[in-house]
Amino acid sequence: MRSIRRKMHTALVSVATIGMLAGVIQAVPAAAAPAPRPTFTITEVASGLNLPWDVAQTPDGTLIFDERFGGLSVRRTNGTVAALSADFSDLFVLGETGLMGLVLDPGFASSRRFYTCQGHQAGADKEIQVIAWTVDAGYTAATRVADPLLGDIPVNASTGRHGGCRLRFDSTGSLMVSTGDNAVGRFPQALTSLAGKILRINPITGAPAADNPRINSSNPNTRLLWNYGHRNPQGLALRSNGQMFNVEHGPSIEDEVNLVLRNRNYGWDPNGAGGSYDESVPMTDLQQFPNAKPASYSSGPTDATCGATFLDGPQWKAWNGSMVVAHLQGESLLRLTFGRGGRVTSHELIPEFSGTYGRLRTAQLGTDGSLYLTTSNGGGADVILRVTPTG
Repeated sequence: MRSIRRKMHTALVSVATIGMLAGVIQAVPAAAAPAPRPTFTITEVASGLNLPWDVAQTPDGTLIFDERFGGLSVRRTNGTVAALSADFSDLFVLGETGLMGLVLDPGFASSRRFYTCQGHQAGADKEIQVIAWTVDAGYTAATRVADPLLGDIPVNASTGRHGGCRLRFDSTGSLMVSTGDNAVGRFPQALTSLAGKILRINPITGAPAADNPRINSSNPNTRLLWNYGHRNPQGLALRSNGQMFNVEHGPSIEDEVNLVLRNRNYGWDPNGAGGSYDESVPMTDLQQFPNAKPASYSSGPTDATCGATFLDGPQWKAWNGSMVVAHLQGESLLRLTFGRGGRVTSHELIPEFSGTYGRLRTAQLGTDGSLYLTTSNGGGADVILRVTPTG
């Protein structure tokens, strides 16, 4: 009888245990389903363009964009596209240099102020400048109001190669300027040169931002530097948490996306024998510069990464918070996700854009929550695309 009672007791305990476990299992909520991929429409909003380099959307929905060979245009909210009257008589256009980056002032709604980065020539003298403009209420004319806001950025006067130049505001309201190395070997690591750098300036005065890392330098160029050691950065993108990223071209390999940090060396040093431009060196040469900042993303073979932006808003569903990067040579659109520290956690090519529209130059989120892309195929066949999430 004792044996029978012991067995019955054990069985009852086992049943009770199973019951409690079942209750626990039932109490655990089901894992939330992952957010779905967004659906979207792709619409041409401007066509017949020649190398549109950058685009911005004003608070009232108007698009302002530029083209590398010169000229500003607007697309009004009624769908009409018109040229803006603007003076580009001093524009220097050669190779990769011309009218390049464009960004609206954060206070555009009241100031009507925006900025361009462009090649400049005065007689035999050539350089790259940042110009501040205002546009009238009717979007008919743009007027220079700081000419230049920032000058003396070197340019390769014989080829126009590696001219940069993207403009974006950081989370503090300072204006960041990405500059190319001009294909000159000594420039990226030279702290007295403005080439191959990320510069950070006061957008009203053009002076170095007050908290720049070398603000007390005796050299006026050095005071403008935020970081250095870049090849040809043509993308800047601000994340919602305040992190800034830059996107830059590698030689035949190692296009990079970098977390933009204060006073860091990004490790590009093509200063070869006899002052040659040696592109066989690593984009981030950790052997020569052990403390250089490694890239958040490196491509392997080049896709010619260019403009980038973050997709922000619930309309982007699973893509909310992702970065998209325009590919020139790759003729595609790359999507990246990041962890809190700025490291890439996943990447994919968005198939709808692979080989469909040719070379993609710029990606920019509009004030309407849509994504705007510019193509860079040349010959008057370029377009601006609007990518609108639909569900």
